[in-house]
Amino acid sequence: MKTKKVSIVICCFNEEQCIVQTIEAVHGIMVKSDYDFEIICVDDGSDDSTLNMLKNMAKPETNVFYIELSRNFGKDNAMLAGMQYAKGNAVITIDADLQHPPELIPTMLTLWEGGNDVVFAYRENKNHHVNYLGQVSSSLFYKLMNHLSEIELEDGIADYRLIDQKVKDVLCNLYDEHPFFRGLVKWAGFKQQAIPYVPNARVSGQTKYNRRGLLKLAFRGITSFSTKPLYIALYLGFFFAVVALLLVPYIAISYFCGYSVPGWASMMLFTAFFEGLQLCILGIIGLYLGKVFTQVKYRPNYIVRSTNFE
Repeated sequence: MKTKKVSIVICCFNEEQCIVQTIEAVHGIMVKSDYDFEIICVDDGSDDSTLNMLKNMAKPETNVFYIELSRNFGKDNAMLAGMQYAKGNAVITIDADLQHPPELIPTMLTLWEGGNDVVFAYRENKNHHVNYLGQVSSSLFYKLMNHLSEIELEDGIADYRLIDQKVKDVLCNLYDEHPFFRGLVKWAGFKQQAIPYVPNARVSGQTKYNRRGLLKLAFRGITSFSTKPLYIALYLGFFFAVVALLLVPYIAISYFCGYSVPGWASMMLFTAFFEGLQLCILGIIGLYLGKVFTQVKYRPNYIVRSTNFE
């Protein structure tokens, strides 16, 4: 008798060309396991035939369920929806494009049974399917993230992970309008184990993350776990204020030596000083405004339009 249940959450956005293969691959792995399971597919506002495919495959006897969101809320919010509907003793999140190898699931389950609360994957061979510019930007993001925040993210960490039910409950009870699960899972703590993987080639289609999307992800990740950028603005304000004061000897020497331009000295001094002071004050206000901003917006992370969950 299978005593434990595992929930697999797959977030979908315009994945009509590969979602069927992904579900079949995951289903094939799980039916061979010693676990009861459910596959939860979250349609994040697709405008192709992804939803229709999910509805055709989502039947209770196949353990496949779908959640249709009312619009595109973003991958992390879609993951949150799947996690909140999940009923398993453990939840596995995996991408819909089969770049995350489903064959790694048994290893995750073994490590989970060994006492780990979180088992997450990171790309071992980043040169495999990522161009040079992508490698550099990814490496720069994780270096900035680790330097500016209080959490440590492995270079190449992915949204391919297993989390225990108690970790899932903690994450689902956190309120964050724009959750960044790569950071939140690390922030939550518990006993975690990292495993490397080599990403497969996409079955079809193209990645949904363009340069602009990756840049937004970077800013969201950094600002979700750090106020250091605001402190940088504060330090810059002090720096320019000090530079303005250092101009005083130069202005005095120019004046007495007859090299000064009428009106230039006083204009540059006051401009530099007050611009620096203004930036300093804005940095201080930003520290408080940033903290208030994250607390006062209580909009739901997602809206469900339809589902075959009872």
